[in-house]
Amino acid sequence: MSTVGKAVSLLELFPLDEPEIGLSDLARKAGLDKATARRLLMALANHRLIEQEPQSRRYRLGAGLSRLARIRDAHFPFVRVAAPAARELSLETGETVHLSEFSAGALLTVHVELSAKANRVNVDIGQILPLHGTASGIAFLAASRLQVVSAYLEKPLQAFTAHTVTGPDTLAKAIAFAAASGYSRSSQGYEEGVHSIGAAILGADGQPIGALAVASPVSRVDDAVAAKQGEAAVTAARLIAARLTGEA
Repeated sequence: MSTVGKAVSLLELFPLDEPEIGLSDLARKAGLDKATARRLLMALANHRLIEQEPQSRRYRLGAGLSRLARIRDAHFPFVRVAAPAARELSLETGETVHLSEFSAGALLTVHVELSAKANRVNVDIGQILPLHGTASGIAFLAASRLQVVSAYLEKPLQAFTAHTVTGPDTLAKAIAFAAASGYSRSSQGYEEGVHSIGAAILGADGQPIGALAVASPVSRVDDAVAAKQGEAAVTAARLIAARLTGEA
């Protein structure tokens, strides 16, 4: 891995539930010796991408990342535009709704609206969603060019649960269902006990740029509920796409 790759990998080690991490833990998680990890952290700190807390000496993500995020949002306000529709969809369905954006071959969770119910599905911001194991991913593939789908079907498909779709033929059928109905459906494909409905969000060129998903405990969903959630998710995804392109 290049020096740049090693540095970026350190940034990706900060999960939502662990905002500060010590040098030894960072080095261990990254598979680096402490001297190398410290050198990379100093380089990141010089560009404000990493900060060191003065008292604990632990590291956290820096304000420079916020600056870059604001610049990107000014040019591509995906989350800012989509969040209100995701919130309305969560209120309408009573379930957790999460928004993802396509990046580097997978969907990255960028916004979450949690259900108000005690028994709910929890999704973390920053969670990476594989295309074959989630409703979001299957919806994304269903809206993608044939070449994209064909290339993905040729890859080894990792099983995340006993219910994950790992056979190319089975995945192709799930993609075809999503293409025909406008929404995808995944039951426990990525996490046990979770049922999801996904709808692709299209860009100005008609190609998918992300997805919107409704995540429910599997015990609360039957075919009628899934169909209702699917219709609501498709409506919300189309509204987001229209707002992004200035058509709404």
